[in-house]
Amino acid sequence: MKLNIALLAGDGIGPEVIDQAVKVSDAVAKKFNHEINWTPALTGAAAIDAVGEPYPDETHEVCANADAVLFGAIGHPRFDNDPSAKVRPEQGLLKMRQKLGLFANVRPTFTFPSLIDKSPLKRDRIEGTDLIILRELTGGVYFGERGRKDNGNTAFDTMTYQRFEIERLAKKGFEMALKRGKKLCCVDKANVLEASRLWRETVQAMEKDYPEVEVTYEFVDAVAMRLIQWPKGYDVIITANLFGDILTDEASVISGSMGLMPSSSLGSDVSLYEPIHGSYPQAAGKDIANPLATVLSAAMMFEDFNLKDEAEAIRAVVNKSLAEGIVTEDLSEGGKAYKTSEVGDWLAANI
Repeated sequence: MKLNIALLAGDGIGPEVIDQAVKVSDAVAKKFNHEINWTPALTGAAAIDAVGEPYPDETHEVCANADAVLFGAIGHPRFDNDPSAKVRPEQGLLKMRQKLGLFANVRPTFTFPSLIDKSPLKRDRIEGTDLIILRELTGGVYFGERGRKDNGNTAFDTMTYQRFEIERLAKKGFEMALKRGKKLCCVDKANVLEASRLWRETVQAMEKDYPEVEVTYEFVDAVAMRLIQWPKGYDVIITANLFGDILTDEASVISGSMGLMPSSSLGSDVSLYEPIHGSYPQAAGKDIANPLATVLSAAMMFEDFNLKDEAEAIRAVVNKSLAEGIVTEDLSEGGKAYKTSEVGDWLAANI
């Protein structure tokens, strides 16, 4: 297979971890006789510095014409610490999601046998956890009407959803549940929010089309608690943009390190694959960042191309690296800490 992949390294540690995912992907391509054509493009703070725009038209063209997008991270402290900044890296991420139609963010949460005791939660609570949170990505409060009034003393952000936005996400959720444990949980705040009531009635109307799937409905505050108490109780979770943003970060630490969790953002024509850890500017340029989440995001990419053996080869070598202690300083616990680039080299060589 010949794959054309847009490569958006972004900011902070993005370029370093992306480099390792490329090494591993190229090793897999060589092993399984595929060809990958990588096309780099600018986004985030790097793009603002170069052209004044966090998601330039040129970058969009590269992404729109690709088979998939492999993405590093967006964000820089100089924008975080300046509330008056008119142009921000994160605006590029929202624009990219909207223009590419990336409506569904898929974040798996699972445990690694060799790291089970590194989790902040007890072994008996998390062992066997295997869930997916499906977050709606192009609607809700992040894209609703916003502004200031009363001379700037009152601010508002509006959560708006259309039924079709909920239906297309829920359809993905039902389909994923059918291939997994046949359980779907719709997370909302329907006791307070009108938008959540639309979520609930829309999903309830779809239940009849998926009689094999057991559907439950829970309030987001309760799920935030139960993810810590009982993560094994969930299979597929579907939820709105804001709620998903919060819950996926909470779920990510169950594994023991945010640097281990991959994600994908699905669109109708092109999908994007990225680690969930962000730009981590404190580690940028030091060759110490954990690349495994980005490498596992590449595995998700291969899986979505129906290249299951290739995806499994990546996951197997990642598990081997963890078991043998070929890890960066965040996981070394006093043992030998390998550099980001060394971990990437080791993974590629072992593939």
